[in-house]
Amino acid sequence: MQVSDFDFELPEYLIAKRPLEARDASRLLCIPEDGGALVDSMIRDLPLLVKPGDVWVLNDTRVIPARLVGNKPSGGRVEILLLEPAGENNVWLAWGKSNKPLKPGTIVVFSDSFSAEVLTRDGKNVEVLLCADDVPAAIESHGHMPLPPYIDRPDSREDRERYQTVFARHAGAVAAPTAGLHLTSELMAAMQQAGATFAHVTLHVGPGTFQPVQVDDVNSHVMHEEAYIVPEQTAETVNRAKAEGRRIVAVGTTSLRTLEAASAAGELKAGAGRTSIFIYPGYHFRTVDALLTNFHLPKSTLIMLVAALAGRARVLDAYTHARESGYRFYSYGDAMFVPKLSDA
Repeated sequence: MQVSDFDFELPEYLIAKRPLEARDASRLLCIPEDGGALVDSMIRDLPLLVKPGDVWVLNDTRVIPARLVGNKPSGGRVEILLLEPAGENNVWLAWGKSNKPLKPGTIVVFSDSFSAEVLTRDGKNVEVLLCADDVPAAIESHGHMPLPPYIDRPDSREDRERYQTVFARHAGAVAAPTAGLHLTSELMAAMQQAGATFAHVTLHVGPGTFQPVQVDDVNSHVMHEEAYIVPEQTAETVNRAKAEGRRIVAVGTTSLRTLEAASAAGELKAGAGRTSIFIYPGYHFRTVDALLTNFHLPKSTLIMLVAALAGRARVLDAYTHARESGYRFYSYGDAMFVPKLSDA
């Protein structure tokens, strides 16, 4: 299977650079369970897709303002994208970007009271020591929201709220679980009235989710690794639902990857872990029965994941329909509802 099997043309004007005014105003393209004709719908209609007893699983990670912009003492501009803490004492793994490679010992100044020292470097990967009286507060005060590279504009005050789900709890992501951006408290309440139960997992989304696949053969690709947590209550809720034949719906590819990684041994297992699971056509799903997801990059691991659930040809046909119908793509774009189809 070749990466080029998941390629498609996407006009620039279909890439959503800003969110709609209302979270639940996005369009929703549905692939029917019977494999029939595609259905154009709206996110506000999600309660109509709920089956009584459904468990909809949300990723409750919270995006941190992980992009820091500063200067070397010489005046050179430096960007640091925080990835995750590296142990204690305010040491972080990060990506570094400057006009010259960052050398260990380099000091980057973000403000009079906030700076970083580069400890190690391996290509663009750096380990930095953040220096401030209150490092988490300094990150919140001086950091920028890490918008995806295809949103080619500076972040705004609006992004602080809109590039975050309403159910975000645990800080640590440097990219939003974007399918969840569509949900509001009112919409979720309506879904519960229709018979849905919500459960939570936490996967701190890393920037690798936006990295292009650099190989031709799908089997040669190595996925980035991310940390996740499955609460005990979520494991109990999901395992009970599976045993009773009820449907598990992943809200976003990160929720799906967490559920599948944590159920590798059979039932969903509670606890913390790390995963580099790569899901593409031919994968046997253990836990997830359906997926709510946004539209993804061509030749990306995310479109391969969706194709694993519903079939490559069917998903690419849906993407063609979406482009011809003016659906908005990527993080601030519209969504798809994708059931697991037996012939995928």
